[in-house]
Amino acid sequence: MREYPQDKKAGSVATTATVHIEGETQWCCERIAAPWGPTTPGPDAEWLFRKEFEFQSGKKARLSITAQGVYEAEINGHRVGDHFMAPGWTAYDGRLQYQTYDVTSLLVAGKNCIGVRVAEGWFCGRIGFEGGHRNIWGPHPALIAQLEIYDDTNNDIIPTDGTWLVTKGPIQRAEIYDGEKYNATLEVPYWSTVAPNGADSAHDWVPVLCMAPLPEQTILTPGFGEPVRRIEIVKPLQHILSPSGKSILEFGQNLVGYVRLRNIKGPRGHKITLSHAEVLENQEICTRPLRQCDSVDEYIIRGDVNGESYEPRFTFHGFRYAQIDGWASEFPLMNSVEAVVCHTDLKEAGSFSCSDNLLNQLFQNIRWGVKGNFLSVPTDCPQRDERLGWSGDLALFAPTAVLLFHCFDFLKNWLIDIWHDQQVLDGVPAMVTPNATLPDPTWCRRKPCAIWHDVTVLLPWALYEETGDIGILEQQYESMTTWMRIIPRSTEGCTHLWDPSIFQLGDWLDPDAPADAPWKGKTDAQLVANAFLIQSLDLMARIAALLHKDEDKQRYEIDFLATKKEFQEEYVTSTGRLVSDSQAAYSIAICFGLLTPVQQEHAGNRLVYLVKKNNFRIGTGFAGTPFLCEALVLTGHIQVAYAMLLEKACPSWLYPVTMGATTMWERWDSMLPDGSINPGEMTSFNHYAFGAIGKFLFERVAGLQRAGPGWKRCRIAPCIGADLNAALASHQTPLGLVSCSWKTAILADKRSTLELRVSVPQGMTCDVILPEGSGLLEKTVGPGEWKFETTFTREYEWPLEPLPAKS
Repeated sequence: MREYPQDKKAGSVATTATVHIEGETQWCCERIAAPWGPTTPGPDAEWLFRKEFEFQSGKKARLSITAQGVYEAEINGHRVGDHFMAPGWTAYDGRLQYQTYDVTSLLVAGKNCIGVRVAEGWFCGRIGFEGGHRNIWGPHPALIAQLEIYDDTNNDIIPTDGTWLVTKGPIQRAEIYDGEKYNATLEVPYWSTVAPNGADSAHDWVPVLCMAPLPEQTILTPGFGEPVRRIEIVKPLQHILSPSGKSILEFGQNLVGYVRLRNIKGPRGHKITLSHAEVLENQEICTRPLRQCDSVDEYIIRGDVNGESYEPRFTFHGFRYAQIDGWASEFPLMNSVEAVVCHTDLKEAGSFSCSDNLLNQLFQNIRWGVKGNFLSVPTDCPQRDERLGWSGDLALFAPTAVLLFHCFDFLKNWLIDIWHDQQVLDGVPAMVTPNATLPDPTWCRRKPCAIWHDVTVLLPWALYEETGDIGILEQQYESMTTWMRIIPRSTEGCTHLWDPSIFQLGDWLDPDAPADAPWKGKTDAQLVANAFLIQSLDLMARIAALLHKDEDKQRYEIDFLATKKEFQEEYVTSTGRLVSDSQAAYSIAICFGLLTPVQQEHAGNRLVYLVKKNNFRIGTGFAGTPFLCEALVLTGHIQVAYAMLLEKACPSWLYPVTMGATTMWERWDSMLPDGSINPGEMTSFNHYAFGAIGKFLFERVAGLQRAGPGWKRCRIAPCIGADLNAALASHQTPLGLVSCSWKTAILADKRSTLELRVSVPQGMTCDVILPEGSGLLEKTVGPGEWKFETTFTREYEWPLEPLPAKS
């Protein structure tokens, strides 16, 4: 087996009260499976593997382990580690992650036993778009592990090999989409402990099947990102009795994880069913948006008079509501049920709040959307028959993600798989990574797509800007240049622009697009694609310069200027009118610097007209939304940007908040004003893409802006407007915590006071720009705690009025 060099930042995190073992694992074990695995036609029960061994006191021990599938290990009946859905999801045909744990404290002198549960997980369970496929990366699970027992003079290894035994466990179904079925009457007592108490001899333990080594192209790696863990507990807020008589618990938060049951009592063989949903419709759980995904867990009671407990091991759900059928215990449900929140264990990096409670809830919705979808890979949604690493969502959301969470290693890990899948598809990035669409010729097409495939450039750049770590650009440079090289250009006319025959998703999910054709928005999809092409070319020239690749830099600069010129000739009038007269077109063109100063001013005014004509409601989809408010600010229309930000009618950022949302929605109207659910097939209540407005909350409302890679320089410049009178933001940068908070008070004659407090860490320079009088106060400060007070003239009226209906 080949070994992937371990990065110094890589984190195979050990169990509680143990430490990570530095250095590479030298593998000398076999890949093992259940002998019936190759002939199992469909979903199978979990497999229990076990092996007894000797241990001498005074030695140490570490376990290196992975699975093609998902695993959970035990030693002498005690859980190893605290990872969830380990080893995590990667492009299995290229990389398989492993973890290393210090397990010395779990061993005793003499005989010991290691046991490992293995289930299908992403590897061979059903996964993918439109119902998905089984066995994408292999026909059945497999286990790879070795326990090293060592001291200063000796190193003994207990590897997975033909001496291990296997049997089926009580988890009869372990599906990511359909949920877990646990039959407690089939439990194998003491299965991971030594005889005579362990491994019931009457049970059907059989020797394992030893498989061929991993293919040469599959690399074993400790990975770079943090593991998925069970992070927090959410108690139910309400017990609802539905019109049909069903017991439904509401947790008050749309979350990702599972339901944990305690105080279970009932006759042996009795079944409890847990059905999950994000929303209610007509006071019943609404499962239609889940499509071909049952999202149901089952527990079959063993009949313990002292009560039982249950929590899934190998599945997760996106839900706010759980319907519990078959509860037979005398204990109340509200006291016996809790939700366990699971996601990649990322440290939070940023905070925001302001004087408007709806905006505060919006920020929390963005935050929870990231938590729910950053589970091993950055997914589009966590609940339906999808949960895939869509590249376009992250390409647009990355600048916001890095402000909220420390996600550098997590996304670095994913980028490696993006490059792997890109090479498999002859240089075209996959639409989703890991590429779960491989068996489907409809989705596994080698057809380029702007924005989605621009993730190869946009994501590494966002990570570089946040951290100043040029290594991420070096790591992904070949991926970037490969993508830029194979973008098909037009063969006639504007030969630097995209080939117009290539289908583009454009401003995906424009609110005016037909429900069954979300790519048919107002904005010319080719215009959007070419705008992002120019943006990527500009970034590539800057990246090549940073990496001292002078020839590449010159080539990309020439291409950038020529493509920008053709864009203006094709799509922009001399005064700045765009052929697509839409919010998205103007916002993207303004923010990407595609216009001359004269054109920019006219485009900004035209954008204001369109916004007011639409009663300050949003008219953009995935592509335009991240740039909408920013474009208004860049062209001097701050108050119009605030009018959009604070609008409550649909479509708007605050409409879902007024409807009780606790995460971001996929569609602006995933729930209709009457409380019914959007009839479209593609309706998720946990999609982070429209949460890209979080960057605007940080940078414009609170005024906290990064002004250089790695935060060596920052800028504090709050946009005072609307009826907001206070805001604060903080961010844990590579140099330390930077924060700002401001508040205003109204005086007479349109004058107001402003008080700003700033905290700057060592190594950072901060430019402060505040309104003073009818102008600006500008100061540059270094590390320390700073306080500024100004008096300024409020030269705007609030609220703003939309255009008359007949304009």
